[in-house]
Amino acid sequence: MSYTEVPGVRVPIRMWTDPTTVEDVAMQQLRNVSSLPWIKGLAVMPDVHYGKGATVGSVIAMHGAVCPAAVGVDIGCGMSAVKTSLTANDLPGDLSRLRSKVEQAIPVGRGMHDDPVAPDRFHGMATSGWDSFWDRFDGLAEAVKFRADRATKQMGTLGGGNHFVEVCLDESGAVWLMLHSGSRNIGKELAEFHIGQAQKLPHNQGLVDRDLAVFVSDTPQMAAYRNDLFWAQEYAKKNRAIMMALLQDVIRKEFKKARPTFDEVISCHHNYVSEERYDGMDLLVTRKGAIRAGSGDHGIIPGSMGTGSYIVRGLGNSAAFNSASHGAGRRMSRNAAKRRFTTRDLEDQTRGVECRKDSGVVDEIPAAYKPIDQVIDQQRDLVEVVAKLKQVVCVKG
Repeated sequence: MSYTEVPGVRVPIRMWTDPTTVEDVAMQQLRNVSSLPWIKGLAVMPDVHYGKGATVGSVIAMHGAVCPAAVGVDIGCGMSAVKTSLTANDLPGDLSRLRSKVEQAIPVGRGMHDDPVAPDRFHGMATSGWDSFWDRFDGLAEAVKFRADRATKQMGTLGGGNHFVEVCLDESGAVWLMLHSGSRNIGKELAEFHIGQAQKLPHNQGLVDRDLAVFVSDTPQMAAYRNDLFWAQEYAKKNRAIMMALLQDVIRKEFKKARPTFDEVISCHHNYVSEERYDGMDLLVTRKGAIRAGSGDHGIIPGSMGTGSYIVRGLGNSAAFNSASHGAGRRMSRNAAKRRFTTRDLEDQTRGVECRKDSGVVDEIPAAYKPIDQVIDQQRDLVEVVAKLKQVVCVKG
């Protein structure tokens, strides 16, 4: 589908979904964003739903300003995926051992490694830049300085919520590895610190929503935020790289006879800020629950833990600021899902997937999410499908 344009306050709201299906609270958030003095454009993805401050599934282009709440508290959250040389015929009938090995290799929830994971332990992983990356820790906000030990030990860990590690099959039977995570606790603390700082600034006192507080260019507050933001985005990317290396190690050990090889890893943020140029203007583009889908860009759009995911290639649609959705998108809150569904429902909806089926993950039940196939259909002018994947193992935080 092409987009539907809905009137906003300062800019029109371009929506790659039926506006009548969007929650009232989410629509109000979008109108609030469209009222910001610095706004130059607003694109809404088909997985749109209510979020804190800014709507999840929104792409916000501003000139000379950035809203930290519009990035989300998991700075740099995103996806990584890689195709392997294994096929469905290489997989055992019982996948519980494989799931267990993955859980042993990659800490989940609030867990961390006993010692920091050194990138040079992995064959073929680029190690340049890691020392300078950690040296930059001293330049972060004072509020997180005491988190250095935790930040190093959480590098290469999954987290909780909707984060996951999966083993999938594409429609030809090829095995793929996929994971979803971000900047862990250090990113969250940096985000919360800067949101608080922005809310104190005089130019933000008259905003319709205090969560839309911004930093403006050429100020020390903006400089400090950009420094911490881009560091956290890099942390998230490195975190996924370490996890993918750990996951590949598990696959090599579990399938020694098959001698698995791996294609180039696809990786994309979906909670981040990028400096981009549109119509001759330099803009700060915030994607909260959206991926970059410039012409030829590979991306990953996951569904729920029982419905599968898509590998896509961007079509470079400038009307959407070269963006696409980040996933299926929730259609009910976590609490609503817990009230409505049981562990038996979860078992039914994840049949054929080796995964947790207990009360701790009922809020991640497939029915709590929008249908991923429909979400893909609504953005055919944003991306083209490269591969459709179906998970056979899912590790949740």
